[in-house]
Amino acid sequence: MELRREAGPGPAGRASSMLGRRPGGRTGDSFGPGSLAVSSSWSPESTGLPAMDLPPGRPTLGQDGLHWPSLCTNLSLTRDVRFVVGQERQEVFAHRCLLACRCNFFQRLLGPELGPGLPSPVVLSTVPAEAFLAVLEFLYTNSVKLHRHSVLEVLTAALEYGLEELRELCLEFVVKVLDVELVCEALQVAVTFGLGPLQERCIAFIEAHSQEALRTRGFLELSAPALLPLLRSDKLCVDEAELVLAARSWARVGAAVLERPVAEVAAPVVQELRLALLAPAELSALEEQNRQEPLIPVEQIVEAWKCHALRRGDAARGARCRRRRGTLPREHHRFLDLPFK
Repeated sequence: MELRREAGPGPAGRASSMLGRRPGGRTGDSFGPGSLAVSSSWSPESTGLPAMDLPPGRPTLGQDGLHWPSLCTNLSLTRDVRFVVGQERQEVFAHRCLLACRCNFFQRLLGPELGPGLPSPVVLSTVPAEAFLAVLEFLYTNSVKLHRHSVLEVLTAALEYGLEELRELCLEFVVKVLDVELVCEALQVAVTFGLGPLQERCIAFIEAHSQEALRTRGFLELSAPALLPLLRSDKLCVDEAELVLAARSWARVGAAVLERPVAEVAAPVVQELRLALLAPAELSALEEQNRQEPLIPVEQIVEAWKCHALRRGDAARGARCRRRRGTLPREHHRFLDLPFK
């Protein structure tokens, strides 16, 4: 699948604060299904750079259009800024004038020209080299080819650098290729950068594919603010017992990474677990496991037992007693507040 769309010329937007990047990366088909190209009549000559032998018509990024590596070769003699990018510390060369013209972030980062020769390199360690090269491709050609395995890293870079057109293209592409393996990582980016529509789309996808999504590495790497809206959802297609197990696995991973106790890592989210939905035998087993490996506050377990004891009344109502879409039926559920039947 390859999509082409026009992008307007001119500066790509304002700079934004560096809010971090999504953890890790994923392997995938670099040139397989799931790519997007964008093109426009903008060209590097509009910035005053030396004339080049470009293909006639509008530059594109396809078999019959402008080829990004060829452009890099043609411009190599005039480059005047050097970046050291990513954990691999890959060197990338570019042109100060063009970057400053196209992007306010780079205009502020690079400042005025420092004279002849290459100055000290600009170190950008948080952005992967592949994503940074995609950003440069967009700035130079107003075209970009996006791939499923790296689109979230390109989106993060576009957000950090204030490239609004590139951001919109990435968002459009993410929605088209969203799947079980990608959705939790996309949700994390959406929560980190406040991308409301993308967050809603990701949550709806996870609600429909809950069991599969809970088994992904992306789920285990969610931050607490990203996990909270999932645990608050009535529409998750998963039983509460399985959700408790998933929350424990998530907390264990966070505890190992942060070197903090499991209960401390889990504290911001476990209050959203609906323990009253568990049968008495399940709740007893959970209580015993909780003694061996604390995860859930004792007070929360006591409240669940209270729902079982009182059955009807205020204790059996409210969010913590509502069945989710995927909750399996249990004998005591007839006493609880159950919107899904």
